[in-house]
Amino acid sequence: MAPVYDSIAEQFKKVNSLPFIQYVTTYTYLNLIGDVAGKSILDLACGEGFYTRLLKQNGAARLVGVDISSEMIKLARQEEEKEPLEIEYIIADVMEIGFIENFDLVVASFLLNYASTKDQLLRMCQTIFANLKPGSRFVTLNNNLELPPEFYHKNEKYGLAKSCAGSLQEGTPLTITLTISDDGEKVSFDNYYLSKATYEWALRSVGFKEICWHPLIVSPQGVQKFSQEFWQDSIDYPYTIGITCLK
Repeated sequence: MAPVYDSIAEQFKKVNSLPFIQYVTTYTYLNLIGDVAGKSILDLACGEGFYTRLLKQNGAARLVGVDISSEMIKLARQEEEKEPLEIEYIIADVMEIGFIENFDLVVASFLLNYASTKDQLLRMCQTIFANLKPGSRFVTLNNNLELPPEFYHKNEKYGLAKSCAGSLQEGTPLTITLTISDDGEKVSFDNYYLSKATYEWALRSVGFKEICWHPLIVSPQGVQKFSQEFWQDSIDYPYTIGITCLK
């Protein structure tokens, strides 16, 4: 996965300016994460640090960002040099990094959907659990595993395309294509399908409890700018879903 993101790192920064990301994904994610004031946070699959910086600016006391892509971390560190926030960035595979320290919160924006097997998913969950203080939460955004392929097209008007060859089976590759600029520039990469039951199994196997699946929320600003009708397909056929777990 690292070589893919190394090659599209600069382009991928543009994803965060998509209206869907601004008004739906980010709004949902921050609502699920809640108040971060004074907390230590581990941000897995942090990419170029978009959410890492945002959480630090929202009052988190300590932030560590981890990503498998050296180019993504390079961009994150460049931002840190321009505007120092005392964020530590680590190049590492989440499945291999093991214990860093006990954090108040572990977050991940689209991590688990890169696991192509039950074993890979379990190893990701082990790392997440190991780095959380008892009683603390893991909050993540994820590909919506339960959206049938016949409805993938419903999100194309938001610049989000998804496709798969054949039916959804455990480990089926899902090609994600994001339109990142008004002139039609796109980036593509693969996620993998694993069932909701497999996710529940992996999370519970490592010790998580109170696993909750959360729908997307459109921000009031997004509704005001584009209308509720415009966003309705994103609610009825959600491309993304939130997951929270308690240690």
